[in-house]
Amino acid sequence: MKLIILSGRSGSGKSTALHQLEDEGFYAIDNLPVSLLPALVTELSQSTLKVHQQVAVCIDARNSQHELSRFQHLCQQVRQLATLRIIFLDASDNKLIKRFSETRRRHPLTTESQPLSDAIKLESTLLEPIVSEASLTIDSSDMTVHQLRATIRDRVLGVDASRMAVQLKSFGFKRGLPLDADLVYDLRMLPNPHWDESLRTLTGRDDAVQRFLDREAKVQQMYSHILEYLQYWLPEIEAAGRSYFTIAIGCTGGQHRSVYMVEKLAEALQDSCPGLQVRHRELQH
Repeated sequence: MKLIILSGRSGSGKSTALHQLEDEGFYAIDNLPVSLLPALVTELSQSTLKVHQQVAVCIDARNSQHELSRFQHLCQQVRQLATLRIIFLDASDNKLIKRFSETRRRHPLTTESQPLSDAIKLESTLLEPIVSEASLTIDSSDMTVHQLRATIRDRVLGVDASRMAVQLKSFGFKRGLPLDADLVYDLRMLPNPHWDESLRTLTGRDDAVQRFLDREAKVQQMYSHILEYLQYWLPEIEAAGRSYFTIAIGCTGGQHRSVYMVEKLAEALQDSCPGLQVRHRELQH
């Protein structure tokens, strides 16, 4: 039996992700009390129905703090009965506040004495037991509904479960670090095409920008260092039991240097990392 536990802060897209898993053939259950998890898995693992062999369960802060504190212990029981993956969705505080303001939905932890901003911070604390067990964190801050569904399909379902799923992501430091980064490289010290007016409106995917950066010795030295590190250490990270690994590469705006580096590294690593995924955060807007 394959079990995916889906969690995350309210407003991060849990319902969208659960619906995507349901569309992909998973038996989906929302808002399950944590204490019922072992009994559910025991019952469904004995079922002869094919639909019960792929199950997706959403567990979040609608559970009590006491229930959530038992999450790790209960997962140990579940792993004896099912292949378990735990996916955590999150977004920046500002983005979550904006989403609740736009939809006028009530956060489940808000009260007359506890405003939305405090409820969001409290939710982070309550969900720490799940965060610590998660094999994959997805940052939905800058994703549309369609992009989130595609991410669930590609990152969670579209890879060989026996191999570590690697994602290369470019980003701009001026918009903050990606929440789902496992390893971060900073390229802000490298020559910047932004200061060439003929290149300013282009990106690291464009030939002119690539030619500019190809000529820069420091850029090529950085590329060699990062590639050497990843070629040596990614197999070691996979051997240590990681299922997912996100490498975030940033420059100031996330348009030129980081995009160029991600594309160049992806080309070099594609044979050794089957299913390697590339995402350019700042180019999705």
